[in-house]
Amino acid sequence: MTTGPDHTTVSDSVKRVVIAESRLSLAPEEIPDDEPLNGDLLRINSLGFVGMLVHLEDALDVTLPDDLFVGRTFKTVDDLVEVVAEGARETTEEP
Repeated sequence: MTTGPDHTTVSDSVKRVVIAESRLSLAPEEIPDDEPLNGDLLRINSLGFVGMLVHLEDALDVTLPDDLFVGRTFKTVDDLVEVVAEGARETTEEP
């Protein structure tokens, strides 16, 4: 069985991508897990969100299925981390 990236790796990658998308000069550890994706610090819009998913797939070497995101709301960094971690696990599991 192939294992996907661990939760810490996913969290670090998500934070790096949201920092880049928001054009900030911060370290990933400076972004709290409960930081709003579209708030005073981070400014992620829907178009930026789609671009971030592509960057995350490349950074984590996974394919995130589109249906993983349907019907979900992403308000905080941790909301995105949890779904990306779930998708990464699903795409690396063998039947």
